[in-house]
Amino acid sequence: MSTITQTYEEALQRICRESIAPNASAVDRDGAFPHQAIESLKTGRFLGAMSSPEVGGLGLGLTGAAMIVRRVAEECGSTAMVLCMHYCGTAVLEAHAPSDVRRAAAEGSHLSTLAFSEAGSRSHFWAPQSTVADQDGDVILNARKSWVTSASHAAAYVWSSRPLGADGVSTIWLVPANTSGLTVQGPFEGLGLRGNDSCPVSANGVRVERSAMLGADGKGFDIMMGIVLPAFSILNAACSVGFMNAAMARTAAHAAQTRHSDTGAALAELPTIRNYIARMQIKTDMASTLLDDAISAVETGRPDASLRVLECKACAGETANEVLDLGMRVCGGAAFRKEVGVERYFRDARAAGVMAPTTDVLYDFIGKAVCGLPLF
Repeated sequence: MSTITQTYEEALQRICRESIAPNASAVDRDGAFPHQAIESLKTGRFLGAMSSPEVGGLGLGLTGAAMIVRRVAEECGSTAMVLCMHYCGTAVLEAHAPSDVRRAAAEGSHLSTLAFSEAGSRSHFWAPQSTVADQDGDVILNARKSWVTSASHAAAYVWSSRPLGADGVSTIWLVPANTSGLTVQGPFEGLGLRGNDSCPVSANGVRVERSAMLGADGKGFDIMMGIVLPAFSILNAACSVGFMNAAMARTAAHAAQTRHSDTGAALAELPTIRNYIARMQIKTDMASTLLDDAISAVETGRPDASLRVLECKACAGETANEVLDLGMRVCGGAAFRKEVGVERYFRDARAAGVMAPTTDVLYDFIGKAVCGLPLF
């Protein structure tokens, strides 16, 4: 491990302890955007993890970004999801945006996010129904985006539409969040990830310059599959693994500290409890190992990289639900109280399965890949 990586890991640990963990319960309770956590991550330069050093970023790649998201998720799922979507947007900006936008994202003044999912296309995020039209040299966007993380707080949206004129499934745009005609339909009132400000965003005659196009017209699908899907799948899986790590720590501590008054025996002295905790640990380690292997496959260009990308999100999302179910069982009635902390991760973990591509869609993709069938 390099000295620079060690330095940033130490700084991250401090931010998680001092800024993220103390506010996580309030973020969840109030459905509040994690301003202090994001500001601390910005000050620590962590919003630039995926950005190149040439524009002031850390250049840590997917390995570093996943490590950051995983650790943050152990304390606050909402902060981790905001960070996950910022990194996904930043990955697109790094490949296709001008240097001033890339630099702003790296320094943290430009909080990024994705605006892909729509009410019509639902989990088929790669097939937008939103329209774009040429008008006096600019373009006009109309859309109903169903879920946009950090919708009220992002600086701009990495936005998908149908192509302007070229063949293809989609085109990607950088749409400033303060553009006239955009409407955020918040606030977010959800089961979990309650502070991630994930809201529908509508575009009614939104005008942007043609220079706002990211990549070539009609090549949005390539950007989604080549840049966004690997980043999102891996970072979403990192969130899920973070939830499992947190649940393991809290469940084991509860089992060790809680005693029956009549016998004086701790919960952890019961073989059934130890069995549940052992299963939690094995499942967590399995998902974590697959995540690490997916990252390695992507960063080394292995032939199985695409399969591992699909597998890691499906595995981590499903396994997190299993681990949190076991955690709730071990902690019993105490798990329904806020102070144990397990129930927050139980709720947050449910989101992965319904975030496009959903787990069911991923299973279909994985099955096609294994059977040698085309994915689309």
